[in-house]
Amino acid sequence: MNGIRRTVRGLIGSLVETAADAIRSIAPTEPAVEFAPDPADVYTADELPETEVIEAAAREYERAADQARRADRGKRAARKVLDRLPAGRYGAWIVERVTSSRETADLDAIRATYKRLGLGPVPMKRCAPSLKVERLAGEDAPQADLAAIAALAVTA
Repeated sequence: MNGIRRTVRGLIGSLVETAADAIRSIAPTEPAVEFAPDPADVYTADELPETEVIEAAAREYERAADQARRADRGKRAARKVLDRLPAGRYGAWIVERVTSSRETADLDAIRATYKRLGLGPVPMKRCAPSLKVERLAGEDAPQADLAAIAALAVTA
């Protein structure tokens, strides 16, 4: 009996693997990047800042984004300890939990209401597009020119 179970499990496992391979073969390997249109208030051709100013702004953006990612990783690591602590004083630190004044839509309740009233699926909209800045391979990477960024901020 035990041998039959192993044979059936092996057969099911190979069927699942074959189905997964078939799905992977027809599925795109990477999701297609969907570019968002430019916002309405982009610079006109006459307003474009100098290339050096744009490059300095892109370098500063990349540097700040990298710092933010490192800070987020540090916060996540610290929260692994802090989230499990009961509220209280720990040396020079007080750990407590406070309610937030922020509110968000309760999508489960909205879906239930839509279903109960026969309104179909809940209407959804896409999030705002994200700004993506990346350096081209092989291009020079000089230090950020903060004066150029400041000049851009003054003209904006």
